[in-house]
Amino acid sequence: MAYNPMAAYSTNKVTTATPAELTLMLYEGAIKFCNIAKVAMERNDMQNANLNIQKARNIIVELQTTLNFDYPVAKDFDAIYTFIFDRMVEANVSKNPDVVEEILVQLRELRDIWKQVMKVARDPRAQ
Repeated sequence: MAYNPMAAYSTNKVTTATPAELTLMLYEGAIKFCNIAKVAMERNDMQNANLNIQKARNIIVELQTTLNFDYPVAKDFDAIYTFIFDRMVEANVSKNPDVVEEILVQLRELRDIWKQVMKVARDPRAQ
């Protein structure tokens, strides 16, 4: 098997990431897969749309199952993830790119909030 520097970089990036960075990567991945699904729906490529919605749903399941309910905010995230998951099911059934766009808005907001949390955690003066 030939050495693939991009694959090595990606593997190294994940294995050396902090939990906060991994969460950010999951948000980015869900956004990426939803974008691909939306374009696929617009092109009437329902197989690719289905595949990528499923990938995004798997990420939401991972985010949801790793919540730490010792913190009260986990209940809020659980409700948000349940809502997003349900909308993903609806998007996959209806093959409606507008529903995917609605999901993307939510995911981008979560990602942006998470980035801000990471920034403040590194430097509390960054608020």
